[in-house]
Amino acid sequence: MVDLLVTYMEMTHPPEGAALSVPAAAASIGRETLTPEDYLALYRAVGAPLNWDHRLRMPSDQLRDFLGDCATHVYVLRLDGRAVGLCEFEGVGRREVELVHFGLSPEVQGQKLGPWLLDRALREIWSHGPSRVWLHTDTWDHPKAKSVYQRAGFHTFAERMETFPD
Repeated sequence: MVDLLVTYMEMTHPPEGAALSVPAAAASIGRETLTPEDYLALYRAVGAPLNWDHRLRMPSDQLRDFLGDCATHVYVLRLDGRAVGLCEFEGVGRREVELVHFGLSPEVQGQKLGPWLLDRALREIWSHGPSRVWLHTDTWDHPKAKSVYQRAGFHTFAERMETFPD
């Protein structure tokens, strides 16, 4: 078992100001319905350095159903056509939407692609009229995750130590 500091954050209004501009000409973002195989390949590329394992433990039929659910939105960042980042939401169309997974594969980090992906995806999610978008981040996440979320408009509403399987 491992203890991690978990920070819970929320947005209660859409992002303010102009949308962030594209940081790379070859970059694109779109909502995609990925096959479980393509999703897991991207999930591993982004999440392996951060110890993500939740989706890896899902039975394949459950993952397929999850990815096909209209309340699940996965926004994929592509660079020269190659998937290099994701922003995954659950509960789209409901009052509260959870940002469950967000990140970039390590080789494209530091190029301002993450904030752009998050901004674009959040603007799309807010077009569905939620009253709140929330997330949690922990000490295993990227060291800049919390500051990226804060710049996007999230505010901390709780922090606590939680125990997770090793």
